[in-house]
Amino acid sequence: MEHRSNGVLFMKSAPNTPVLQHSNTPSASADLHLHTTHSDGTFSPQRLVAEAKACGLACMSLTDHDTVNGIVETAALAKAAGIEFIPGIELTAHIDEREFHVLAYFPNSEGWNDPGFRGEIRKFSDARVERIHKTVAKLNAVGVDIKTEEIFAISGMGAPGRLHIARALMDGGHVNSVDDAFSRYLRKGQPGFAPKFRIGAQDAIALIHRYKGVAVFAHPGIAGLDHRIEDFVGWGLDGVEVWHSKHRPRDVKRYQEIASRHSLLLTGGSDCHGMAKEQILIGGVKLTYEHVEKLKAHKPGA
Repeated sequence: MEHRSNGVLFMKSAPNTPVLQHSNTPSASADLHLHTTHSDGTFSPQRLVAEAKACGLACMSLTDHDTVNGIVETAALAKAAGIEFIPGIELTAHIDEREFHVLAYFPNSEGWNDPGFRGEIRKFSDARVERIHKTVAKLNAVGVDIKTEEIFAISGMGAPGRLHIARALMDGGHVNSVDDAFSRYLRKGQPGFAPKFRIGAQDAIALIHRYKGVAVFAHPGIAGLDHRIEDFVGWGLDGVEVWHSKHRPRDVKRYQEIASRHSLLLTGGSDCHGMAKEQILIGGVKLTYEHVEKLKAHKPGA
């Protein structure tokens, strides 16, 4: 079942069903927020593209956390499947001691593959590995028997993160679910929390623009930083992720109004992590194609 809400198709599906049974939609649609095993998702690029094809997407963007390593493979698979592909990345940033995410899209640029950009992103990857070691040490200190090798075995070639730690805790019988792992050990204030390297908000936007990317505030409805959006706009923010799996109707309305007020792009996506968050979200949020066209026509920082 599906319904349309101001530029987005919302679909109801069985989120825990591993075999997809998505309904195609007659209008072209996109999902601009997706993750693979190259970061903390559980879907390989092959599986993700198959999912996208099954639910009728005309366009998709890979936005793995702090890495662009999956872009070449996913782009080739999307092309073979007849799906338009926009390279992207979800950068971890901070302001006022709060972590939040900035989506970078490269619809008209190879900036994501520039050696300079890759060098900057490598700092994030190195910091993620360091954070794993710190978290494991903290968990061991409170009696949780877990090893870094177990986490890296789960993350594979992907950028390791807290979801991988949560899965290792589940595998070891220390917690019952991902949510349990975060609430007991991994959230800020809990015994296993370790801060990680983050770029400042203004620097994140500037970095994206330096390599001809489009900077979009990711899932603002769960970031708690609405009071800083005007600052982000002043620093050149290009857009806001209005539609997201965790945004309620009132969130959508609020960010539509904010985007209109500041002449920002409107984007959206499911934020699908495969089964990493115990739900398959791809197909649940479908951005209508007019917003893809506006993204492609946009001049970053303009």
